[in-house]
Amino acid sequence: MTAAFYTLGCKVNQYETQALERLFTQRGHTLVPFDGEADVYVINSCTVTAVSDKKSRQVVRQARKRAPEALIALCGCYPQTHPEDMEGLPVDLVAGTGDRLGFVELVERTYGERRPVTALDDAMKRRAFEALPAGGLEGRTRAMLKVEDGCANFCSYCIIPYARGPVRSLPLKDAAAQAAGLAEAGYQELVLTGIEISSWGREFRDGSSLIDLVEAVCTAAPRCRVRLGSLEPRTVTEEFCARAAGLDNLCPHFHLSMQSGCDETLRRMNRKYSAARFYESVALLRRYFDAPAVTTDMIVGFPGETEEEFGQSLDLIRRCAFAAMHIFPYSKRPGTPAASMSGQVPACVKEERAGRAAAAAAEMEREYLSAFVGQAAEVLFEEERAGLWWGHTTRYCKVGVRSGENLHNRLRNVWITGVENNCLLGE
Repeated sequence: MTAAFYTLGCKVNQYETQALERLFTQRGHTLVPFDGEADVYVINSCTVTAVSDKKSRQVVRQARKRAPEALIALCGCYPQTHPEDMEGLPVDLVAGTGDRLGFVELVERTYGERRPVTALDDAMKRRAFEALPAGGLEGRTRAMLKVEDGCANFCSYCIIPYARGPVRSLPLKDAAAQAAGLAEAGYQELVLTGIEISSWGREFRDGSSLIDLVEAVCTAAPRCRVRLGSLEPRTVTEEFCARAAGLDNLCPHFHLSMQSGCDETLRRMNRKYSAARFYESVALLRRYFDAPAVTTDMIVGFPGETEEEFGQSLDLIRRCAFAAMHIFPYSKRPGTPAASMSGQVPACVKEERAGRAAAAAAEMEREYLSAFVGQAAEVLFEEERAGLWWGHTTRYCKVGVRSGENLHNRLRNVWITGVENNCLLGE
């Protein structure tokens, strides 16, 4: 078969699509671009917002229009949480977020029998971590290593715990072995990813925590950069920072999920920290690391958010001086408590607040990047585009240089000469 993949959503989805691609090729199937002809089209969906659901439906219909006789398979978070929405969609195979190892055989069987199949389990009953092949296909410089699945936070705006089930962790020895294998395969950087990696190891009930895993991975792949996925503020303690700072190959780039800088808004979100605790995490990272890139997410216009509450969030982000931010106007996710809360903020107000937050974020980002002008930085190069080779520093600052050399997957020291469009330029 020829198979084409389309991925929506987070890094975990991207990781799982890469794993499915590897499983397909291992069984003798051929990968082709999604916008061309294929025997099978696989859409790995996202359901974070209603807009994500809509996008998944659009991609399904586009694939069916392009190839009326092909097999269309929809998997991922959307069908897992909204199986009733699958009625009327032109799909032949519906699967969720579980049993990815069995998915290839399911596709093969459905393709042969030409009968619609729905294969969904109860995500909340899952107890085992499903280990998938790590890494990507040829040409990738950075490998994702999924070390955790599931979430037990139940934030009031989020449906993902219902899509992914309870926390399950990749055992430490297995994570170290996979990291060593990826390093041996030539990857220069590993990204530890999961639905909520801060909860790694909680089900083991042996005192294990994320820093134990990080130390094991960094030790197993000493010549690889190791980068962490999104962290909950509670993870960043004095012990975490002290141990992390002793790891030479851990990237000083920390993405802390903030969402709001107002305690009352955080309470309505069912976030389990205060603005003061969040700021403490940022301060700890700056105490233990030299100019760390601290980045974050922020939701504006959450139900009940007043102008005063938004102002508190603006004050906090300026005090934190983030290196970069993702800013989202609140979007209703049907099926979550926040969707039915009173005090829904008008769209025009959400957009205006998002604009103000984005302006502050852009100012902070430029200030952070400008501090590196006139310094040297190690860059891992990934691609050539528009006459420049582009890569990232350990702090995930994007850098462009001119070079006649093929720099793909090469580490080079670069002298930073300027800042342009949220990127560094160098030589």
